[in-house]
Order: sequence, then C-alpha cells, then structure tokens
Amino acid sequence: MANRNMEKMASIDAQLRQLAPAKVSEDDKLIEYDALLLDRFLDILQDLHGEDLKETVQEVYELSAEYEGKHDPKKLEELGNVITSLDAGDSIVVAKSFSHMLNLANLAEEVQIARRRRNKLKKGDFADENNATTESDIEETLKKLVFDLKKSPQEVFDALKNQTVDLVLTAHPTQSVRRSLLQKHARIRNCLSQLYAKDITPDDKQELDEALQREIQAAFRTDEIRRTPPTPQDEMRAGMSYFHETIWMGVPKFLRRVDTALKNIGINERVPYNAPLIQFSSWMGGDRDGNPRVTPEVTRDVCLLARMMAANLYYSQIEDLMFELSMWRCNDELRVRADELHRSSKKDEVAKHYIGVYHTLSLNLRDRILEKIPSNEPYRVVLGEVRDRLYQTRERSRHLLAHGYSDIPEEATFTNVEEFLEPLELCYRSLCACGDRAIADGSLLDFMRQVSTFGLSLVRLDIRQESDRHTDVMDAITKHLEIGSYQEWSEEKRQEWLLSELSGKRPLFGPDLPQTEEIRDVLDTFHVIAELPSDNFGAYIISMATSPSDVLAVELLQRECHIKHPLRVVPLFEKLADLEAAPAALARLFSVDWYRNRISGKQEVMIGYSDSGKDAGRFSAAWQLYKAQEELIKVAKKFGVKLTMFHGRGGTVGRGGGPTHLAILSQPPDTIHGSLRVTVQGEVIEQSFGEQHLCFRTLQRFTAATLEHGMHPPISPKPEWRTLMDQMAVIATEEYRSIVFKEPHFVEYFRRATPELEYGRMNIGSRPAKRRPSGGIETLRAIPWIFAWTQTRFHLPVWLGFGAAFKKVIEKDVRNLNMLQEMFNQWPFFRVTLDLVEMVFAKGDPGIAALNDRLLVSKDLWPFGDQLRNKYEETKKLLLQVAAHKEVLEGDPYLKQRLRLRDSYITTLNVFQAYTLKRIRDPNYNVKVRPRVSKESAEASKSADELVTLNPTSEYAPGLEDTLILTMKGIAAGMQNTG
Repeated sequence: MANRNMEKMASIDAQLRQLAPAKVSEDDKLIEYDALLLDRFLDILQDLHGEDLKETVQEVYELSAEYEGKHDPKKLEELGNVITSLDAGDSIVVAKSFSHMLNLANLAEEVQIARRRRNKLKKGDFADENNATTESDIEETLKKLVFDLKKSPQEVFDALKNQTVDLVLTAHPTQSVRRSLLQKHARIRNCLSQLYAKDITPDDKQELDEALQREIQAAFRTDEIRRTPPTPQDEMRAGMSYFHETIWMGVPKFLRRVDTALKNIGINERVPYNAPLIQFSSWMGGDRDGNPRVTPEVTRDVCLLARMMAANLYYSQIEDLMFELSMWRCNDELRVRADELHRSSKKDEVAKHYIGVYHTLSLNLRDRILEKIPSNEPYRVVLGEVRDRLYQTRERSRHLLAHGYSDIPEEATFTNVEEFLEPLELCYRSLCACGDRAIADGSLLDFMRQVSTFGLSLVRLDIRQESDRHTDVMDAITKHLEIGSYQEWSEEKRQEWLLSELSGKRPLFGPDLPQTEEIRDVLDTFHVIAELPSDNFGAYIISMATSPSDVLAVELLQRECHIKHPLRVVPLFEKLADLEAAPAALARLFSVDWYRNRISGKQEVMIGYSDSGKDAGRFSAAWQLYKAQEELIKVAKKFGVKLTMFHGRGGTVGRGGGPTHLAILSQPPDTIHGSLRVTVQGEVIEQSFGEQHLCFRTLQRFTAATLEHGMHPPISPKPEWRTLMDQMAVIATEEYRSIVFKEPHFVEYFRRATPELEYGRMNIGSRPAKRRPSGGIETLRAIPWIFAWTQTRFHLPVWLGFGAAFKKVIEKDVRNLNMLQEMFNQWPFFRVTLDLVEMVFAKGDPGIAALNDRLLVSKDLWPFGDQLRNKYEETKKLLLQVAAHKEVLEGDPYLKQRLRLRDSYITTLNVFQAYTLKRIRDPNYNVKVRPRVSKESAEASKSADELVTLNPTSEYAPGLEDTLILTMKGIAAGMQNTG
C-alpha cells in the first residue's frame, strides 16, 4: 500500500514545495510551518480514520493542485467524481479535513507574519511586506512627523493626547469559526511559535510537539458546526471575552509604548491617564435594525452583564494593587482620608458587605476581609474601601441580572467613573508629592488608564433602530391626540410639531396610548435607557435616516421617556441616494435653532459601506462615500460644528474592508481631524484582538494612522481627477444596476449559482439574513450578498462596474489612461481602491463559477454566466493596465505566496460545495458511491458514522447538509472573509 502510494503520487508536503514560490526572504519560514502542521495533521487523520482515507485526502489534493497548475476544467470534473463517490461519513471527514487544513494554513501565516514583524523591529526596519505600507508603528509615526515633516514635539504631543479612536464591536454574523475552536487555534499558534524559538531545549521541543499534536487533534475532533443560532446575549459574551483575554491588559501596555515613543522625540511627559486615545463601544444587544431577537430585555441584560464583567475585572486587580502600594509615607490629604476610613471601618461593617456569600469564600479571603488594614499602610486603607465598593458594584449587577432586584443599595456601589477615579487620583497625587512618582507611574497608572478607558460599563452600548419604527410611534401618538396622521404630514409640518413639543413641557402621551407590539418595543427600549446608568450607552443611531424630523423624533421620544442624559442622535446614511442627499439633510438639521443649541457644537454622522456597495457597486460607493464626507465636513464648518465621522466598514472589500492603515490614510483631508469611530465586525474582531500581539498592533495602527492623517493629510484630488471619477461613477453605477437590478434573470441566476439560500444554515448570527422575509436582492442584507459571491470566488459585487468605467473613458480619450495611471501613483484613495480590487482578483477563480453554472444553473442561463465571466476577465485586464502591472499582485510576493498555498485546499472545497449543492437541489442526480474508505478499523468506521448522526433532523440525505456547511466554513477560512 505504502509503496503504491509513493509511486502513484507525491506527498502533500512535496506538492506544497513545488507549488509555492521560492523563499521570499531570508526569514521566510512559511512553507516550513505549513508543512509541519500538515504533517502532524495527516498522521492524526491516519490514526483516527485509517490509511485509505488519508490517501483519499492526498489524491483529492493532488487533483486540485493539478487544476491550479493549468486551470483545466477536466480536473475539476475528475475531482468531482472522486468526491461524489464518497459515502456520507467519509464525505464529512474529507470536507472537515480540508476545512481544518485551511485553518492550519492560516495559523502558519499568522506565525510567519508575527516572526517577520519581530525581526523588522529588531533591525529598526518598519517597512511592511507590501509596497504600500500597511503598518502604523507609533514610534515610527512620531519620528516621521517630527524629523521628516518638521512638526514640533509639543505640537505632536498636543494632537495625540486630544485625539480619540472609538472602536465599535458589532455582532455582524461574519465570524464563521466557533469560539471553542478559536481558542484551540490560539494554542496551536503558540506551540508553533515556541517550537521555532532559538533557545529551545530538546525536552522542550518534544513536549511542545506533543502539545501541538494534541491541540490539532482536539480542534479536528470538535464539531465545527453551530447546531443552534446564537442569541444576542451569546454574541455579547463572545465579544466581551476579547476584553477579558486581550484588550483589558492590552490598553495599558499600548499606552506605555506611546509614553516610550514620546520620550524618544523629547517629550518627558506621559500621556495623561484620562486622555481619550482609545475608547470601546458595542452594538451587541443594541443593534435592533431588522433583528427581532434584540428586545428591550436583551438590551437590559447585556448592559448589566457588561457592568458586572467590568466590576469583576477591576476587583480581580485591586488586591494586587493593594499588595504593591505598601508604603507608609503619604501626603496630608491621603493621611486624613485613611484615618477617617480606618476609624469608621469596624470588622462587622466590612464583613456585612459580603453577607450571603461569606461562607462560600476561601479561609484566606475571609481572613483578609475581617483583617483590619494597619493604619500605617494608608494606601491600602484607601484602596480597601475601593475594593469593597467594587465588590458591591459587581454583586448588585449580578443580582439585577438574575432576579431583577438587589438588596444592595445603589449608594454602596460606584455609580459614576469620577467617584471611582477620585481615591485613585488621591493615591497618585500623594505618591508624586512624596517623591515616589516612579511607583505612581507603575501599576496604579495602568489601573487609572483602564478606569478611564473602560469606565464602569466596560463598553458603551449603541442603540440602532430604523427611522420608520420611530415614525410609526409618532403616528400612533398624533392619532391618539386626534391631531392627524404624522405619517401623512409633510416634512415641514412634522418639524413644526416636533419643535413645538420639544419646546413645551406637557407630557405627550400616557399609559392609555394604543400600542402595537412594534410600538411597545420601541418605547420599552427608551424606558430601558432611562432606567439604567447613562454611562452604559453611547449613540442612538437611526438607519435609513433622510430628514431632520427623523432626528428630532428620537430627541422627543428620549424626553418623553424621561431619559435624564439623552443619547447623542446619529443619522446613518447608507444607500447611494442617501449619501448624495446627506449634506443637504445635515444643513437642514443644523438650521434648526433648537437642535443646534442641543448639540453644543458636536455632531456625529455614520456612513455605511455595505449597503452603498450593494446598491451601486464598490466603485461608485467608494467615490460617493469620499465626496459625501468632504461635503458633510463643509456643512459642519459652515455652522461651526465639529463633526465626527462614524465609518460602518465590514471585513470584506465588498463591504468597505481592507488594511486599517491604508483605509484611514486614504480618507479625504480634514475628515478625521483627531476623532474617528469605526466598526470592527465579525471575523475582524478575532483578527484584531484574538491575541495580545494582534491587540497591540490594532491599537497602534488606529492611533498612529489617525494622528498622521490629522497632522499630514493626504493630497486632495485634482479637479480633472474629480471630473473623470464623476464620469466613471455614472458609467459604473449604470453597469452594476443594469445587471443586478434590471436584468430579469439575475435573481434566479444568483440564487442558483451561489449558496445564498443555504447561508442561514451556518447559524453564525442571531439576526435573519433578510430585513423582510419576502423580496429580492434589495431586501437581502449586505453580508449574505457578499458571502454568496465570496464562496464561489467570483466576487461580483466588488469588481462589477470598474471594467465598464475604465473601458468607456479610455475609449473616449486615450489620454485618460495616462491620467488614471497618474491617479493610481499619486492619490492614496484611488491607489487603495484599486489595490484592494486587485487583491480580490488574486483570490478569485472564474473556473469555479463556471463549474457552479454547469452543475446548478439551468442551461438557458449559461450564456448569462459566460457574459459575466467575460466581464470579469476584461475588468481584470483593464485594472492591470491602469496599475501598470503585468500580472496580479506582482508587487506583493508575500501575499502571492500565501494565496498560492491556500488555493488547492479552497478549490477542493469549492468543488465539494458545487457537487453537494447539486445533490441537495436535484433529487434525481445520481451518484455511484464506492465502498466505505475509512474502514481500517471498526473504531475508524464508527467515528465516521457518528459524524453523520450529529445532524439527525436534516431534511436532506444523510451527511449532505453537514458537508455543505463544512465547505462554507472552510472556504470562509481560506478566503479569510465571510461576508
């Protein structure tokens, strides 16, 4: 068997080495890492399922690799024949194996990228592996501003300490990997990194290798498929776990690095502990736009849960801080406070804080609670009081969450962050006054920075709701008051009535207001906001906002529901027409005197990348987003308002994704101005915060790029560039819409050629795939829209429109090609837009789309598929011409190498998916199943059978649904994007 195998085919390891480009640099160990992980996995696969199944995996891989070499469609057919001949259990095992191998390839990449980064830092070489810089090192940025751009160190320091980056974690359903698997992947990554450490001993190596095999097997043995959809609370817990694991300690660590970078440009001051450099917000449990599962009760739960988690994190650290601050010398201010607390704290008083749980505590902790802190340790006395109040704060939130009430009075807890910071500031001042600044700037400063960043609520929850839902409430109120139908009123009449009510004092409605379930849901959400502490909340975002009355209606509802500290109201502009009309809408809003007085010179506006892209295509959406920002800033300046732009970016290019550094530095001049809000969605949360080093780099990228954009803005486009962009946008929009919205067979083609209809089976989010159950493309959410095209590697929403625009303007005047090349070389926005589309072409393969057509699409639609693939090839050719590239990614050998390593795995899963969809959708499709492959042992055969039983309720033939979901997850891992 072994000899036949050796003669028949090369091992995957050898195939990898043939396929992959040669070493890209001296420190390139990617092939080595990948081969090691693969070798360990194949050994495990053989142990679990027998040698024949391992050989089947190798045979499938070889066919896929041969296809990648010549792109011969016959190889895909051969591959399909092998795949469809597998029985249900074997089919799941093989699909699971390729999905697992793609995840291992991603881990090898991550370790290689981290290794290269460390090597560059050691050498002081900050340039990243791409031609266009994708890194923002804070030290490099500060030195560049001072030494290259001749900014004064004080000027840089002032700008830095006054800027704010607010990262908003959202529950967008694009993280297809289960949390339990992500944790196992992190351990594999750590083992691999340590195995290649220079000072490793033979014993260490042996133990690490065993640990690596154990984790690879544990990941493979874990069910990849979520069997039930997550609840919004589950999503919130998953999001909050990143705070516990990386962000909590990552923020003070990052701010220390900022202090060091400042020292290196001559600033001998630290960033003030309360400087708002980094803030965190969340949409998890607050985003109810089209998600009926996010109820007022859910919002209340997630706020209390976050509050409890924050108090618990502080409580777990305060003992260490008390242990560290054992000094007796202090200033008079602290001495007076410590003496007061010492006199008033009797053992029974301290113990009463812990009544109800005292008997459950460890003996050691009981002793510490009842032990009176000596009066000659004043810092510990003061911090002991902080500790006790933190305990009460945590327990009160826990009680409210579990029972809806708590016996702990609110005054025994911390209710605002100023109250929490006051004793910490007192300790800090005292240490500095006594010559112990070095001690003050240790753990105490880190703790104060955490308090300033995370507050008592860990994150601030944004609320998002559709404008129509508020209109419905207003209509119910006006009808109840018998003054007419709000919905039928003109915008002028709506504004007039809203302003008269906002200026008056009378209550607008009482408990007798007739309420539908939808109206009650909106009003109850406002009541929850009124009930909970105001520091739980951030912004109230209105999607589909078009006019000033949309904003004023929310202001009136906040007042009517007795919200003491009203949330700032943020209109969200998403579709192309809304973006075009946004500046005029904002000007009308600022023309309302009442509103201008209410906002105190500050306004936030959100712009949506996903829906604008779905509405008009990536080219037109990107250009309209650029222009809308410029115009919105002009309007704000005219009215003397500081505008913060909130960027609703997804992870994929089709939804505004791409490298952070480039995204920020390609924004229009003056649009960030030291204040940036941006969403971090789905799989991007893991990519940004999954590890300590990733968290550090994320905070660094955002901070440094925001500073650089403010102090050294990118160039504005020349007038002739604008004219050309406007012309191309019209052509691109027309091309995109003529196919997506006007082509009568497009919806039928899309639904047959992609797994869009099966997307919901992945159970990766709590919200439905559509805003409304019925309807076509326009009601489909942007995530499943992008997801479907990413799965087939055709990426239509990203490139459609670019080719037609390039072709028309070049045909009109050949000199336009030179202008486009000038724009590509000189204008960051245009360069980044095209670079990202080029990267998508590198991940694409129209051959897979052709296979899907042949298997899944009716013959009468084949010419339409051919037409789209011709447009794909033409667009790619024109894009390379504009970029002056001979082939895709010629300037980025690292990315090219990484994609080539992944291609054969992804192709296998693409073919698996196409044939599985065929079997699911066409009951008459016959396949000849060969005998069970995994049969070397009774245990191996049983193991494959057990995989089929994990989904006993499937409506399809055994194994098909799980095989399909595994292919979707594997392709998402390989493309490193879901939706």
